[in-house]
Amino acid sequence: AMPGGARRLYRRILLLHRALPAALRALGDRYVKEEFRKHKAAGPSEAQRFLREWEATLIQRQINEDKQNLREKTVYGIQLTEEKLNDFRDEQIGQLKELMDEATKPHKKLTVSKDSEHKT
Repeated sequence: AMPGGARRLYRRILLLHRALPAALRALGDRYVKEEFRKHKAAGPSEAQRFLREWEATLIQRQINEDKQNLREKTVYGIQLTEEKLNDFRDEQIGQLKELMDEATKPHKKLTVSKDSEHKT
């Protein structure tokens, strides 16, 4: 089972997501919830590694947010090193690919047309 700090970390991540644009926030929240749910029954060593990685990600996001606030340019995400990518299982690589595809697909523009008036 995951240690008690998992809930606190989970909440901190979701709190940090509030600063994201709505679409990215929804995507990120969904991804975090799914990942934490999948690892709920993880063994002690896997749970510790999972939490360490998320803690490192959270700290990096906070640092990036602070830098962005200073220069007022919004940049999301971090570049993963080849070493980090080699640590992922095939399933995780697939999830990253899906996340990247979802985050980078073009936004559909909706047009709202004004109803024409009917004369009687």
